[in-house]
Amino acid sequence: MKIVSLISSGIDSPVATYLISKKTDEIILLHADIRPYTDEKEIDNFILIAKHLKKITSKKIKAYVLPHGYALAIFKQNCENRLTCVFCKRMLVRYAEKIAIRENADAIVMGDSLGQVASQTIQNIAAIEEIVNIPILRPLIGFDKEEIIKIAKEIKTYELSIRPSLACSAVPKKPSTKAKIDMLLENEKLIDPEKLVEKIVNEVKLISI
Repeated sequence: MKIVSLISSGIDSPVATYLISKKTDEIILLHADIRPYTDEKEIDNFILIAKHLKKITSKKIKAYVLPHGYALAIFKQNCENRLTCVFCKRMLVRYAEKIAIRENADAIVMGDSLGQVASQTIQNIAAIEEIVNIPILRPLIGFDKEEIIKIAKEIKTYELSIRPSLACSAVPKKPSTKAKIDMLLENEKLIDPEKLVEKIVNEVKLISI
């Protein structure tokens, strides 16, 4: 199996990638660069994590970075701010599906843990995955945070994930926990997400690890 893993520099997604790696032959790491809503350190941390995952999984791994901050800025300028986190995830799975088609991959992997943050409620998970046709795997869906941290420490990604970087400043003060699909679609009509996806995926960069 070949997967596209949506991976941040945080704690969860490297653990999810490691766990699913046992079932895979090849891994495509896809990282969303959210600058200007974070800093350069976040990208540096991702690269360190990608190199470590390549070492501990012994799998064939590619790492891509794409300019997601551009899409976030367009959304925040034109749409309801409280929907930002769900919109963000909807864009991420759209990118991942495009890359999966390009790379002939079988599934998308995400580091979601049910209810841990606003975009990971059951309602928002449903709103996120309804826009793609490729399977989305969530190895951590039933884990709590302490269980995830324990594994991260065991595989030595924890120390890399907690390196200093600027937290995402695009997150609204009161993010929606029960986003309705019709409301998301109405907002997305204002910005033409498919056109955004094409633009951003065409700017994806392969990172040497």
